[in-house]
Amino acid sequence: MYKLLTYDKYLKNYESDIDLRMSNYDKKRKELLKNDASLKDFANGHHYFGIHRLDDGTTVYREWAPGASAMHLFGDFNNWNRASHPMTALPNGVWEIVLPKDKGLENGQRYKVLVTHNGATTEHIPSYATYVTQDPKTYVWSSEVRFTEPYAWKNDECPRELPPLIYECHIGMAQEEDGVGSYADFTEKVLPRIKSEGYNTIQIMAIMEHPYYASFGYQVSNFFAASSRYGVPEDLKALVDAAHGLGIRVLLDVVHSHAVRNEAEGLNRFDGTEFQYFHDGPQGDHSAWGTKLFNYGKNEVIHFLLSNLKFWMEEYHFDGFRFDGVTSMLYHDHGLGSNFDNYAKYFSMNTDTQAVTYLQLANELIHEMDPKAVTIAEDMSGMPGMCVAIPDGGIGFDYRLSMGVPDLWIRTLKEKKDEEWDLWQIWYELSGRRPHEKNIGYAESHDQALVGDKTIMFRLCDAEMYTSMSNLSKSSMVIDRGIALHKLIRLMTFSLAGEGYLNFMGNEFGHPEWIDFPREGNGWSYHYCRRQWHLVDDGLLKYRYLAAFDKEMLKLEKDHQILCHHAHNLWVHQQDHILVYEKGGDIFAFNLNPSKSFSGYFVPVRAAGDYEVILSSDDADFGGYGRVDTNTVYHAETVSDEHTGFFTYLPSRTAVVFRKK
Repeated sequence: MYKLLTYDKYLKNYESDIDLRMSNYDKKRKELLKNDASLKDFANGHHYFGIHRLDDGTTVYREWAPGASAMHLFGDFNNWNRASHPMTALPNGVWEIVLPKDKGLENGQRYKVLVTHNGATTEHIPSYATYVTQDPKTYVWSSEVRFTEPYAWKNDECPRELPPLIYECHIGMAQEEDGVGSYADFTEKVLPRIKSEGYNTIQIMAIMEHPYYASFGYQVSNFFAASSRYGVPEDLKALVDAAHGLGIRVLLDVVHSHAVRNEAEGLNRFDGTEFQYFHDGPQGDHSAWGTKLFNYGKNEVIHFLLSNLKFWMEEYHFDGFRFDGVTSMLYHDHGLGSNFDNYAKYFSMNTDTQAVTYLQLANELIHEMDPKAVTIAEDMSGMPGMCVAIPDGGIGFDYRLSMGVPDLWIRTLKEKKDEEWDLWQIWYELSGRRPHEKNIGYAESHDQALVGDKTIMFRLCDAEMYTSMSNLSKSSMVIDRGIALHKLIRLMTFSLAGEGYLNFMGNEFGHPEWIDFPREGNGWSYHYCRRQWHLVDDGLLKYRYLAAFDKEMLKLEKDHQILCHHAHNLWVHQQDHILVYEKGGDIFAFNLNPSKSFSGYFVPVRAAGDYEVILSSDDADFGGYGRVDTNTVYHAETVSDEHTGFFTYLPSRTAVVFRKK
């Protein structure tokens, strides 16, 4: 019996489904790996396909295109002659051309491939292209040659501290000025901020090349190409290198759940057929995203995707991946409209078992490449075993995102008055998760920062942020409430919602407004596609209070390692709006009452002794009123009704963290 079945008693009725999961994995693994080879040895497509300069000075280009009847390489090197350089057909749908030493491709030259299928010809960017650029005048994308010396890594070994405290970031909008930010600017200006704030991991979005900037990087065209919008590949390597030098882990936001529909730029109809990489017919189209869906049952597709993972780890030294759209991969209906309210929905005809097998293989490869690598699944369905080891019946991820938590806070802020917050529901949603599976907690997602939605701080304060965030302004009850609740929501989420934590850049200090990518509707403006760092740097503005609290909140983990501990619920009083719990010896006491402060409130603890305040959200340095005496020592003892605790003052809209001396 697999360990997964012992972790969750409700899975006993689905033992045959777990057996099928593991049988599919074993069968596919044996099918792919001949002669007991490893996945690391198998996932080498990027070493064979694409453009390569050989030791003898010749250049070879290979492509897998089984549906093609002819292929031609063309570009700057032959004045874009579409007929002069035919490729040779090899077995198994592979095509090849070898260019002589003095007539090969040179650095900076652009090139494409011409594919003939059923008498029709189409131009494409090679599927293994590693650098793709867009002509600023014609807007046409082309692959570009980059034969460079191997990057000289200075900080190959990263400490990779656990648990992951993740700063989710987008290189292009990480700058203050209008325009697209660069890898180099991010390395120089943003990495030091992230280190100073206490985050030990960055998760970088929108790296894999994508033709539409406003897709946030989630409609990938060129899976092996680091986006040229932000600079050259060496600049990205320097960024990763610098992060490692600061002790920061670097995760890639990888998109293997779907691909862009574009044919000239992407994989769609590359060899003239719909079904080379994707499912044929309607099954190959995502109805909600307008994208193409991979066929995970096809060995060549598995080879392509696994090689892609190895490439990013090998070439750029990424320390792991956050897998986008895992729920969409797991189910034939992509989880659209499903509430997953019973276990039968995880194990049914709707489950894409081939995708499950691919995810198992992907996790095996990644951890074979680097046992310290971190993998995170974006799965809102709660698939059992997602973060359980493969030999134990799981899918092999290290963490899943606590995707229900941002939804909880959105619903709470939109639908309920402050005095109507359901503390039992909040406790249940934040602390409940599958046994023996780790989560990454987060209070708000990057989607909430997009135009049309609102971040937590913007939802709390809205227009008042334009007029009342200065310390020179007249005091605003709206801003005071917003600052107080922003801190409480984040502290509850940080301490309860996972064994790791994630924040989208700027949200730690309550970045105002929204993200609106350049588009026709806004006059192609970058005004809202940037981060206004000057707001948190300005000592006269209240944004610095939220940033200071965020830094001190992360310090709780560094000093006391609270995230690895189970949360013990000690007290929930709905009428008083009081929530008290323990994490790793720290006592978290929240008074969410919008107006009432309590003198001499009994705070229960599990052990008698002296307790001191280690964090108060009401501290003046965090924009509070300074109503908590942080120098007082509280003596906890067992009272007559056999409860152990101490009496303290709990101000309204305040969280106080105590620790036993």
